Amino acid sequence: MKKFLSDWGLFIVIILAFLVVRIFVFTPVQVSGHSMDPTLADGQRLIVNKLAKIERFDIITTKEPDDESTTAVKRVIGLPGDTVKMSGDVLTINGKTYKEAYLNEFKKAFADDKLQSEYSYSTLFQERAEAATTFTSDFEVTVPAGSYFVLGDNRLVSKDSRIFGFVTKDDIQGEVLLRYWPLKQLSVF
Repeated sequence: MKKFLSDWGLFIVIILAFLVVRIFVFTPVQVSGHSMDPTLADGQRLIVNKLAKIERFDIITTKEPDDESTTAVKRVIGLPGDTVKMSGDVLTINGKTYKEAYLNEFKKAFADDKLQSEYSYSTLFQERAEAATTFTSDFEVTVPAGSYFVLGDNRLVSKDSRIFGFVTKDDIQGEVLLRYWPLKQLSVF
């Protein structure tokens, strides 16, 4: 037994440490769909920090409240107790206006051709974009205690809190920390 431990002990400790970190701290996820375009694209791979403190505008992974078997990647917009209002593509939270620079690329594409070229692969997306009068539909919500209001960056096609409702802290799996695939788009969030 002593020989086994001296030969394999370090290897076993490293494997156990890796498993503990993988189970309790970091987890890989894959983006599925187009709700976070252009920030994150379908098929990209991410590392999520399960211990992060969730703050406004963090990109997170969460269980969808209406289908807990589905993991969604969304952006936190409203924190518990916030009043979130969208009017004419202008975001206001608790009376303060926020510029969402991460939406500039798609807002410009929407203004140019209502994203018809962006969604050339999908008639459903093209129809939805063509029918829209603004990039984000108008709404106003007050976020209940213990809940968060999340949106996809691609507001035209995203299934998010406007559809499935608020997410709770227990639904949130963690904050997106790193995009590691494809390698040429490696980035830290």
